[in-house]
Amino acid sequence: MSTWPVSGSPALPGVGLLRATTARLGRAGRVVRGAGPGLALALAVAAVATGLGRLLPVLGGPVLGILLGAPAGAVIRPGRILAPGLAVAARPLLQASIVVLGTGISLQQVVRVGLGSLPVMLGTLAVALGGGWLLGRLLGVSGDTRALVSVGTGICGASAIAAVASVIEPRRTDLAYAVGTIVTFNVAAVLLFPVVGHALAMDQAAFGLWAGTAINDTSSVVAAAVSYGPQAAQEGVVVKLTRTLMIVPVVLALALLHGRRSGGGTRRVPWRKVVPLFLVGFLLAAGAQSLGLVPAGWHDALALLGTFLLTTALAGIGLTLRFADMRAAGFRPLLLGGLLWVAVAATSLGLQAVTGAL
Repeated sequence: MSTWPVSGSPALPGVGLLRATTARLGRAGRVVRGAGPGLALALAVAAVATGLGRLLPVLGGPVLGILLGAPAGAVIRPGRILAPGLAVAARPLLQASIVVLGTGISLQQVVRVGLGSLPVMLGTLAVALGGGWLLGRLLGVSGDTRALVSVGTGICGASAIAAVASVIEPRRTDLAYAVGTIVTFNVAAVLLFPVVGHALAMDQAAFGLWAGTAINDTSSVVAAAVSYGPQAAQEGVVVKLTRTLMIVPVVLALALLHGRRSGGGTRRVPWRKVVPLFLVGFLLAAGAQSLGLVPAGWHDALALLGTFLLTTALAGIGLTLRFADMRAAGFRPLLLGGLLWVAVAATSLGLQAVTGAL
């Protein structure tokens, strides 16, 4: 005769799974409730940064997110109540922003840019990554900082820094210096590039290629190119979006390297460390855009959503920064960023001259 299980007897099939699922949902609920205060603060800072970003397009909302978050964090001094929400903003929302921004990149755009732009893009990327490694070592800049500054300069500024940070998990100070470097030279590029372009009598297509390959953040590329002319703006945006695709192989390589270092020797690295889920989402989003699966009417809204998520993530990071830690790092990361910025801009011009694009 069958009986119901009593204490100490085997559980009915499915009961253990139900209990485990219920426990997980309970923990998830507690995490969500605990994240509320800090996440609300990051969202508030991001909202202010987004509004100011429209008034100051040279900087843009994401950069202003960390610029406003850092002093706010110094005043508020987030404690245990705010820390869980700020952690959610700084990592899961950051990864989500990369996926959403992928919907604005069509693989067909790479073809439209043409093979003529690929040598310039790949050459500047090689200079940024190789130069960052060499100069960073000579200057004594830490490995994570020089990696973040290099990808931010060579690929797409804050977005590339965000993607790489999700993989290598740098210290707050490393991230702060990388973003601060991007801010500094974004502003300089917007002010100086049009002046240099006119001095060199560059046509709009050549200037768009130069801006798209040598200026860090998309907002700054647009700001500089629009001031030069409509064709320059169109060319610059397409080149910049194509350049953004370089996030994928670079982040995959860094994920593999970081996984091996943290795992010890040549131990097998779990595939999730090599292919983070947010990168899979990024590729799927770009593929959907390429296949025309993203409705045209959604593009502006998705771009705004992706940018706002990135702004919230950077605001969360800024709120946890400590200026004392930044001062301790010294001026060398900024010097590294300046040298790389000049090297990338000069390389872009040189490669255009060699390939006949200038």
